[in-house]
Amino acid sequence: MPVTALRDERALVLALRRRDESAFEALVEQYHVPLRRYALTFVRSSAVADEVVQETWLGVLRGIDRFEGRSSLKTWIFQILTNTAKTRAEREGRTVPLSALAGLEGDEPSVDPNRFLDEQHERWPGHWAAPPSRWDELPEEALLGHETLAVLEQAIAALPDMQRRVIELRDVEGWTSQEVCDFLGLSEANQRVLLHRARSKARAALEAHLA
Repeated sequence: MPVTALRDERALVLALRRRDESAFEALVEQYHVPLRRYALTFVRSSAVADEVVQETWLGVLRGIDRFEGRSSLKTWIFQILTNTAKTRAEREGRTVPLSALAGLEGDEPSVDPNRFLDEQHERWPGHWAAPPSRWDELPEEALLGHETLAVLEQAIAALPDMQRRVIELRDVEGWTSQEVCDFLGLSEANQRVLLHRARSKARAALEAHLA
């Protein structure tokens, strides 16, 4: 973390410990929406996600005096949310054993094999049969329209849990790969594979919509 950002964070933590309402309001304004989006990777109900976020903010207020700065304040807050969301997910019977996650996400192809020519093709074996679309030739309003954004949101919501969490943190929230690896306990290689698969599926949904 840059020195200036570190100083700013320390100042924010001190303000929160003084129960400075304006500091807390600024924190809520910055992270409330990202926290709610991330909560929805654990629970499917918007109402439950809202409750998880509210419990997270209560956890921040109760725990700020014990925050030791071993991670960034952002990571600490997201960890509180993760623990809270996991508890709610267990209560709703939505947990999946870790051993099952590998089976769900370990062996699937990143791109539909039907988009490639058969290995027995006489001229171009294994080459693209249906190459990715060129989106730079489409009008901007087609890419940024409400329908297109809704398709993208639905595609992300349909991803397996770990793929969804990785793409949410990397591409929606703008976390670095190292932050995501540290937060989710992933190796760089695993994080890269999960992100690639998530992006491939999101792109495929957009291609179908924009075709």
